[in-house]
Amino acid sequence: MEYIDLKKQYEVLKEKIDNNIQKVLNDSNYIMGEEVKILEEKLAKYVGRKYCATCGNGTDALTIAMKVFEIKENDAVFVPSFTFYSTSEVVSLEGATPIFIDVDERTFNIDTHKLEKAIKKVIDEGKLNPKAIIPVDLFGQPANFPEILEIANKYNLKVIEDGAQGFGGSINGKKACSFGEISTTSFFPAKPLGCYGDGGAIFTDDEEMYKKILSIRIHGKGSYKYENIRVGLNSRLDTIQAAILLPKLEAFEKYELEERNKFAKIYSEKLKDVVKVPVILEGYISSYAQYTIILNNEEERNDLQAKLKEVGIPTMIYYPIPLHKQIVYNGYDFNLEELKVSENLCKCVLSLPMHPYMSEEQIETISNEIIKALKKY
Repeated sequence: MEYIDLKKQYEVLKEKIDNNIQKVLNDSNYIMGEEVKILEEKLAKYVGRKYCATCGNGTDALTIAMKVFEIKENDAVFVPSFTFYSTSEVVSLEGATPIFIDVDERTFNIDTHKLEKAIKKVIDEGKLNPKAIIPVDLFGQPANFPEILEIANKYNLKVIEDGAQGFGGSINGKKACSFGEISTTSFFPAKPLGCYGDGGAIFTDDEEMYKKILSIRIHGKGSYKYENIRVGLNSRLDTIQAAILLPKLEAFEKYELEERNKFAKIYSEKLKDVVKVPVILEGYISSYAQYTIILNNEEERNDLQAKLKEVGIPTMIYYPIPLHKQIVYNGYDFNLEELKVSENLCKCVLSLPMHPYMSEEQIETISNEIIKALKKY
């Protein structure tokens, strides 16, 4: 059994993917070929943004957003502590200070009440300049953007949506990657929409920001290749990756997102009485980048993971260490008592196999094995 079955997906989409790759090989236009432009137009239309610029990976997408907003030393950027390191890494790379915020134990996303408390505290201390919020759409469900955007407006903060896992999710019909001034996503192979290597994208509705994004992603170029007007990156999506993503995006829109939600619903129905299953808020749709359950404690979680492994069921732990406890942030001491939910989730979460090419029989097997393994608890 595969945790994410990319082989099965390729079998289904093989003809279209192979034909697209062959076209790129025939054209020999490997950098910024026409497939890149077509993909950007389709991505912008799907998420409901005016502009999309693809780039080398999801981390670069966030880095470019940092540079667009000129985030720098002595700036404070508010990020959830229960997420992948890149969300805070890009802040640190610019010399700014990540301020870690706890998450909602039901949705795994940034806790808006604790977010506002932390903003007030930073303002009261007067040491840092509150500059931006990077909410993460963790495990596929968009963050609480109605409240986040209200808080951002109140304190004049920029909002950069980290939609690396959220692509396809929505709030009352408004798609993930359409919130805040800039939003980003990742096409890492395991993401809801993944390529066969690294890739990412940046979205905005602001024309001036879009022009700046285009400049930054190619060495800060000006009107042509050899005119450089700012410090930028070399971060372009390969044409072959765009060619691969085009049929994948088509499948994602037609049936993959629906299948993910169908399988998640079956999981939740079967497991709701034995574990804490994901909570999807009213009006929200998750793209279920992961289907993540919560156990009572670390011992129970680790025991379950071991028992599932024995019967050939793969699982993953996202994330075993909260960001504020990573070695790179040794000495971090801001609002530590406000970060206990993140610390607890790191000990209790377990993600189960989830992809659109599963079968109901597989979910039945996984669920039955979980119920059996947890009987002693």
